[in-house]
Amino acid sequence: MKIYEHISDFTKLDNAVAAIGTFDGVHFGHQKIIKRLCEIASATGGESVIVTFFPHPRSIIDPENQNLKMINTIAEKAAMLEELGVDHLIITPFTRDFSNLTAEEYIKDVLVGPIGIKHLIVGYDHRFGKDRKGGMAELIKFAEPLGYEVEEIPEQDVHDVSVSSTKIRKALLSGDVALAAEFLGYNFSLYGRVIKGDKIGRTIGFPTANIFIEESYKLIPSDGIYAVTIGMNGDTFKGMAYIGQRPTINGMTRNIEVNIFDFNQEIYGQYVTMYFMEFLRHDVKFTGLEALKEQLKKDKEDTIAYFQKQHS
Repeated sequence: MKIYEHISDFTKLDNAVAAIGTFDGVHFGHQKIIKRLCEIASATGGESVIVTFFPHPRSIIDPENQNLKMINTIAEKAAMLEELGVDHLIITPFTRDFSNLTAEEYIKDVLVGPIGIKHLIVGYDHRFGKDRKGGMAELIKFAEPLGYEVEEIPEQDVHDVSVSSTKIRKALLSGDVALAAEFLGYNFSLYGRVIKGDKIGRTIGFPTANIFIEESYKLIPSDGIYAVTIGMNGDTFKGMAYIGQRPTINGMTRNIEVNIFDFNQEIYGQYVTMYFMEFLRHDVKFTGLEALKEQLKKDKEDTIAYFQKQHS
């Protein structure tokens, strides 16, 4: 898959089959759109193109969403789209000027002119252009004059609940990583670098790797303890992760830490991926380190029980 950091970097195609959207999470609904996109590209001898935006349009249009966090980083999104078979990914910088394009300007100057769209796939209730006034009616209106076909994919349901990135964010921010995984079709993950901590975990028998997430826009799930798997150097380990401010020791910053089971290596500076499998409990303040140690023993037992249940 070829990646372009601006639409001006893209060379117009003879037969572009495209889909447009933020695709945050690349969830079940997105996957249905992308599958159809690749099917049409294959059937017509065309090339599949995804047009996405960064930052998220809502963070530019709506001042209340300035701190909107993303389910995927750009790198994570690109990797998933490539795995789904997309040929081209255009990452369009979303600016205030871009948001002021009319629906007609958007279709002519963003989609048809620079890309050469012959077939367009859009998701249910896709909106675009100034004040989000553009929709399926405008896409159909300009289809014949500008020489493209348009197809709308209905909204995707899981267990009779419509899937959306907003619902997935809400699930993650409440700690419900299992529900988020049902909507996503995969386990939510965090990718980061192992940095040095204060090593308090070692003193109570639960050494942890402190994880630093470089992308400040990446969503971090609710504070608490989670059963996780850890991907590192091609190997996978089980463990339990902690997110929170460590109230028992009056911590001042929000930490992301993971206790990797049956593991005793120095991994400072290495990058790891944590996959969130199950929420175990909320973060609470204990009377001291001994009480925390006893709770962590139970957390480990609960984590091991979770993994055993998954394999039974």
